[in-house]
Amino acid sequence: MHLRTTAALTAAFISTLFLLLPIPTVNAHNITRILANFPEFSTFNHYLTITHLADEINNRQTITVCAVNNAGMSDLLHKHLSISTIKNVLSLHVLLDYFGAKKLHQITNRTTLTATMFQATGTATGSSGLVNITDLKGGKVGLSTDDSVVTESSVFVKSVREIPYNISVIQISRMLPSAEAEAPAPEPADVNITSLMSAHGCKDFAEALLASKAMSSFADNINGGLSVFCVIDSAFGQFLLSPRLKNLTLGEKQSLLEYHGVPVYQSKAMLRSNNGVTNTLATDGASKYDFIVQNDGQDVTVKTGVVTAKIVGTLIDQQPLVIFTIDKVLLPKELFKGAGSPAPTPAPEAHAPKADSPKASKNKSKNKKKHVDTPAPASSEAPADSPDDYSEDQEADSDGAVEIKGFRFAAFVLSLWFACLIL
Repeated sequence: MHLRTTAALTAAFISTLFLLLPIPTVNAHNITRILANFPEFSTFNHYLTITHLADEINNRQTITVCAVNNAGMSDLLHKHLSISTIKNVLSLHVLLDYFGAKKLHQITNRTTLTATMFQATGTATGSSGLVNITDLKGGKVGLSTDDSVVTESSVFVKSVREIPYNISVIQISRMLPSAEAEAPAPEPADVNITSLMSAHGCKDFAEALLASKAMSSFADNINGGLSVFCVIDSAFGQFLLSPRLKNLTLGEKQSLLEYHGVPVYQSKAMLRSNNGVTNTLATDGASKYDFIVQNDGQDVTVKTGVVTAKIVGTLIDQQPLVIFTIDKVLLPKELFKGAGSPAPTPAPEAHAPKADSPKASKNKSKNKKKHVDTPAPASSEAPADSPDDYSEDQEADSDGAVEIKGFRFAAFVLSLWFACLIL
């Protein structure tokens, strides 16, 4: 009897301990850490970091990185290319599919074309962003581009690290040649941001910018540093149909668009490591118009106090300009009432890192002192209600919490059942 009681108490203790333990999370790959274990790829690793390609690689799944050793990188650096151009060249070495050593030697029909990150940027024309992989005679595997000739083809050397079917890092014998990737990349100030947005799924947001005085605020901050949160068409198009938008004055509509820009350069890696309160182009004296950047697992989210949006892509990342795509319109609490349960209250500004609260450039402040609020028909003095469509993220968060608690509760019940059986 004593043994049974002891066993029952042990089972209860274990179940209680389980409830107190945190649920383990699955961490994604980190290309910088992987290559850090191989000194022969230190130069390749360095340029993945300073071009911000490492961050893009870390946020993709089913990917292959074709690394070259320090000698191979030396050949590239002797061409004295700009950082933007080096990024294009290296992005050609990131395949958007998983190719481990086994798969490379078992290619169907002995050859295949695969897309690269360079192709995904939209900069590559035709098939210039594709890499041809060929299973050669003698057990060799060749990799080539449209610009390759037989003597310039690179070959597979070895597998560096494989995490099936997440990421494969392989070594190739030499850099893949590409005249298009090595062509001088336009400087950020020369980039037409609205054309770039329109060509990559943010046409509605781009057209709204062009029709507003907010466009000058974005343009004035590009050289000094600018991070743009561009809303994808499916979300922004839906918002344009909302009657709540029509209740905003012209000045409020301008502030809404400027709320999607931050007057400093912040790559996704920088956002992930510097969570907190961030000012925007709309921040002006007493008008706070700030939001909170917060990690959600491997995702980076933007919380306005009304809605939570997620970064879903990157259109360009060339310091001092970065343009992200997000899945929802950022609704500032200054203009929209919260929907559903209130968002967590942000920490006092005194505790927020200074780096997270940038101020807009002087050019911007000169051009935009105070908005002239031209009332729109049926305008309301009170902040507009948030559209009903923007409360689903709060419901999703609640559902997730229920699932976790339910899992732990079931484990606890099973433990008690086990104890009863022993008794």
